[in-house]
Amino acid sequence: MKTNFATALTAPLRLAILSLATVVLLQAPVQAQDGVLKRGDVETIVREYLLENPEIIRQAFEELERRELAAADAARAEAVSTVSDVLFNSTRQVELGNPDGDVTLVEFFDYNCGYCKRAMADMMQLLQEDDKLRVVLKEFPVLGEGSVQAAQVAVAVNAIAPEKYLEFHRELMAARGQANRASAMEAAVNTGLEADAVETAMNDPEVRATIEEVYTLARRLGLNGTPAYVVGDEVLMGAVGYDRLKQGIEAARNCGEATC
Repeated sequence: MKTNFATALTAPLRLAILSLATVVLLQAPVQAQDGVLKRGDVETIVREYLLENPEIIRQAFEELERRELAAADAARAEAVSTVSDVLFNSTRQVELGNPDGDVTLVEFFDYNCGYCKRAMADMMQLLQEDDKLRVVLKEFPVLGEGSVQAAQVAVAVNAIAPEKYLEFHRELMAARGQANRASAMEAAVNTGLEADAVETAMNDPEVRATIEEVYTLARRLGLNGTPAYVVGDEVLMGAVGYDRLKQGIEAARNCGEATC
């Protein structure tokens, strides 16, 4: 699909072009007859320069985007340090793998997230291969009311039977159709839990507090979708895949950061 140039001029791109125009004016060896460049002169210089060097616009925008992404990554890394205790050691979270592991991988997920469903295989493979890995799961329901309901059931399951959580988690992740209260309760019963016990646990204020805690963490870390991961001091957005997660784990293990 072709993009209209005027439409593509986002605010950052306009700023980049304006900055470029300033550079052009500072460098351009142009002198008006009366010693002062007029508006029309400026517009002509900038227009001619950009027409002769259109690749400059793309380069300026790419550099601006690179800097913005780097700044966002740095801000998230700083945020990780400010919320590290709740992020890695909350009493309300799910913990899998080695509780005394030397590296912790945190995953924010939603039971209605298709990418999360596919990415679960990456997490399971990492757990099976790495006996020093600790995994923390954060219920982050962002895809509607059904997701919130499923998360509430999941938090209740972890509260009354943490040893059953992984089985429940895999069952619900593998289920077809919309994840909601009914499907989550079915998954809980299929793992051997009593429906009444889960219902009672769901009424505990801690269920809501657990989910609210994750929402607060997500806001602090700048997360707006699932899955999202934290390993070391790095936040990884999206289903980055087994290789990228393993790379981050090994880097955190070897040099204390997600990238060495």
